[in-house]
Amino acid sequence: MAQPSAVLDERARPTTDSRLRVVLLLDVQDGAQQRFLDAYEQMRYQVSAVPGHLMDQLCQSTEDPLRWLITSEWEAAEPFLTWLDSPEHREVVRPLSSCVRDTRSLRFTVFRETFGTRSVDSALPPRERNGSAHPVALGPGPDGITRHALTFFVKPGSEQTVAGILAGYTSPAAKVDDTTRLVRTSLFMRGNQVVRSVEVVGDLVAALRHVAAQPEVRAVEEAINPYLEQARDLSDPLSARDFFMRAALPAVHHHARAKQPPSAQEPSRYAFSYPARPGCGAAVAEYLSRQDKAAVNDSASPLVRSTVFQREDCVVRLVDLTVPPQTDPAAALGLTGPRAGAVLARLLRSAPELRDDDGRRAALAGWELTPITDRRSPQA
Repeated sequence: MAQPSAVLDERARPTTDSRLRVVLLLDVQDGAQQRFLDAYEQMRYQVSAVPGHLMDQLCQSTEDPLRWLITSEWEAAEPFLTWLDSPEHREVVRPLSSCVRDTRSLRFTVFRETFGTRSVDSALPPRERNGSAHPVALGPGPDGITRHALTFFVKPGSEQTVAGILAGYTSPAAKVDDTTRLVRTSLFMRGNQVVRSVEVVGDLVAALRHVAAQPEVRAVEEAINPYLEQARDLSDPLSARDFFMRAALPAVHHHARAKQPPSAQEPSRYAFSYPARPGCGAAVAEYLSRQDKAAVNDSASPLVRSTVFQREDCVVRLVDLTVPPQTDPAAALGLTGPRAGAVLARLLRSAPELRDDDGRRAALAGWELTPITDRRSPQA
């Protein structure tokens, strides 16, 4: 057997990309079993030809014949996510999705393996690698809260109408089940871009499904459908899945002050979108994270909490500040050191001068999102 120290030493990992294991749980419609099997039989050969795909398995529950499990393994996260975002993927899975009542997708990096008497540590998880275009979302923070965001675009000229619809809905019930509840929903717009962030205690997927099923939310989603740049049909599971995949904006960094001073002003929430240069989204997110980590440890900083959301070159930073952004533009933008503005500017497109407050205020005017609604559950 491998020595215990070799198995338990977290530092002894290779430096190449980790393989990815994808787990898809499916509830097949009653009477659609054969169509499902025929669709899978056709799909698996097409998927096996995708670069980076290693293997897959189809398994049936021993307790419920309508419940199935598909597992696949990939060389790394990157080829899987590239294929997942492609039009080819949507066409390949369409026949399978038409047979399914409900699905749940889970993704894991292969961390450690045992082969007989040999134990092997796998590669660094994607979150510990730099430069990935597809970041790994954070799990719950020290406060037990999981953060996630969606972003999508509405047709130019419809912004005020959409803002009115999104601001006026009735909040859904915060309690999802005994272990999951909604904590906070914040919604912003800039131009025709909508950014909606959610904070959840418990199971994020269960919370999102709960929200989507509420009559108040369904009415709002139906009301904004005519104004979306990309059409969707949330009553169609495949269309809904495509929308949420395109709109997903994972939280990749979060920092918060350990303890708020008793006399401190109640913080207000703001959001900023950073125009990253092509291919620099992950670097922008990482740099802002380092700046915010230093700021929340500085008792003089007005920054109380910061969450950075990033997907490819879309970077949105959500902050809670004890002062208005114009009062301390450096803290609002995530610039804590004398050279921070110059460093960040090199990662951005057409950035104004960020080394003085006048330039920073100009950046605020261009990057700040307009708040539409910010709702907390009574228990938050």
